[in-house]
Amino acid sequence: MTRGVTSSKPFEPGTTGWTAGDLDDPRVEEQWLKGSYEIVEGVLTTMPPAYFIGGKALYRLMRAVSAFQDSHSLAGDFSVEVDLVIDDERVAKADAVWMTPLEQQRQAEAALRGGRSDPHRSRILVPPTLVIESVSPGHERHDRHVKRKWYAEWGVKHYWLLDAFEQSLECLVLDATAYRVDVAGRGDDEVRPALFPGLTLSLLTLWAGQG
Repeated sequence: MTRGVTSSKPFEPGTTGWTAGDLDDPRVEEQWLKGSYEIVEGVLTTMPPAYFIGGKALYRLMRAVSAFQDSHSLAGDFSVEVDLVIDDERVAKADAVWMTPLEQQRQAEAALRGGRSDPHRSRILVPPTLVIESVSPGHERHDRHVKRKWYAEWGVKHYWLLDAFEQSLECLVLDATAYRVDVAGRGDDEVRPALFPGLTLSLLTLWAGQG
C-alpha cells in the first residue's frame, strides 16, 4: 500500500509536510527522479546546479582513492548522486558515498525489511562509512553546517568537504556525536586522511587545468 498522502499535496519546492515515505508513491517518485531534490525538515527543496569543475575534482578524488584501494586490496565502493534517508523528514542527496561490503549487505537487508522486493532499487537506509559533498557556490552553509549536523547525528564516520572553487579539501571524522577535523588542505597541499592509512592525496592533481 502506498504510504503518505500525496493527492492534496502539490509537488512544488517549498511545500511542507513531506516525508521519506511519500517517495514510495510512484507518482511522487517519478517527479522526484526528474530533478535534484532533498527533504529538509519536511520541506521539499531543490538542490543547486552542479558545476563542471566541482564534478571534475570529485571524480579525480574518487579515482585517486579507488586506485589506492586497488593497489592495497581494500574492499569498498563509491556511488554518486544517491539519496540518503536520515529519518522520515530528512532525505539528503549526497554527491558521493563510499560503502564497505558489510555496509552494502546491511543496506540490502534494511531495504528488504522496509518492504522493498528489490533491495537494489532503494534509497540508502544505513550510514555509509564516507560521504563526500562537493560544495556549490551559494550553498556552502547547507553542506558545511546543515549536512554536517545531519551526518553526525546519523552516524556517518567520515565526512569530506571538497571545494573546487576554493581549491580545498576538509576531511572530518566523527568523534562521539560531532565531527572534528582529521586533515585539511588547499592548493598544492598533500593530505593523508585517517580513513585510508597510507594514502597521500596531492590536492594539486584535483584542480590541475582549472586555471
